[in-house]
Amino acid sequence: MTLTSPHLGSSAGWTDARLLYALEEVVEKELNRHLKVVKDWMPHEYVPWSDARNFPGFFEDGEPWDPTRSPVTDIGKTALVVNLLTEDNLPSYHHEIASLFGRDGAWGTWVHRWTAEEGRHGIVMRDYLLASRAVDPDKLEQFRMSHMSEGFESDNRHSMLHSVAYVAFQELATRISHRNTGHQSGDPVCDRMLARIALDENLHMIFYRNLLKAALEIAPDLAMQAVRDVVVNFRMPGHGIPGFERAAAQMAIGEIYNMRIHHDDVLEPVLRHLKVLDIAGLGPEGLRAQEELGLYMNGLDAEATKFDVKLAARKARMAARAAG
Repeated sequence: MTLTSPHLGSSAGWTDARLLYALEEVVEKELNRHLKVVKDWMPHEYVPWSDARNFPGFFEDGEPWDPTRSPVTDIGKTALVVNLLTEDNLPSYHHEIASLFGRDGAWGTWVHRWTAEEGRHGIVMRDYLLASRAVDPDKLEQFRMSHMSEGFESDNRHSMLHSVAYVAFQELATRISHRNTGHQSGDPVCDRMLARIALDENLHMIFYRNLLKAALEIAPDLAMQAVRDVVVNFRMPGHGIPGFERAAAQMAIGEIYNMRIHHDDVLEPVLRHLKVLDIAGLGPEGLRAQEELGLYMNGLDAEATKFDVKLAARKARMAARAAG
C-alpha cells in the first residue's frame, strides 16, 4: 500500500487527501479486477419493443395509457417507479463522487466507468416501462422532473470514508431491491431485466466493499466510525422522491425492502464479510464505534422481529378475508 499510518489505532493525521492517496493502489487493483469480470450488455435487448404503441400527442393514432393493460403487479409498479427515479439522479451521484474521489488516476477512471455502467439501468428501466405501458408515462415524467429538479446531496459528502462505507451497503441494498421487485413484478420480462441490473449492482458492491476493507486495515478507527455512522443513519438515495414514504411503506409490506431485509440481506452480510465487529486493536474512538454498532444491530434485529410479527398478522387477516 502506498501510505501507512504511523499508528493504526489513531485517527490523527488522516485527511481525505491522504486516504485517497493511500487507497489509490487498491482502487487500481479493484478496477482491473472489475474490468476482467464485468460483461457488457445491451439495454435494448431487454425491452419488449413489440408491445410498444404510440402515445397520444404528436401521433394521431396515439393510444392512451390504460392501467389494466399491463401484467405488472401493483407493488411491482410502485417499486419500479421508485427504483427508476432513484437511477434517474445519476448526474447528481456522478457529481458527488467525482467531487470526493476526483477525476484523475484510478479513482477518476472508476468514477467514469461506474457512471457509464449505472447509466444503462435508467435507460433499460424507462424503455421497459414505456414499451410495456406498465405505468402512467405522464406521471412518470412529472415525477422525474420534480425529483431531478431537487437534485441530490449525499448525507456523507463531508467525508470520503463515510462515502465509501455508504456505497458498500447502498449498492447491495439497490441490488436486493431490484431483484425483489423483479420477483414480485408478475412479468418474466421485467424479472429478467432487473436480474441483469442486479448483476451490475453486485459487482459495484464488491468493489466498494473491498475498498472499505482496505480502509479498515490502514485507518481502522476512522473507518469504524464511518461504518457506524453510515449504518445508524442509513437512507436510500431515493428518499427525496415525491411520495417516497408511502411508496417505501408499500414496498416494506410487499416484502421488496423492509427492516428485516435491510438487516439480514444488506447490513449483516457486509459486516460479517469484513468481520467489522471482530476487529481487534482499535483505539478508544474505534472501540466505542464498534460497540455502538453492535448495539444498533441488535436493536435493529429486535425492531425487525416486531415488524415480522405485524406483517405475519396482516397476511393472516388478508388470508382469512379471502377464504371467507
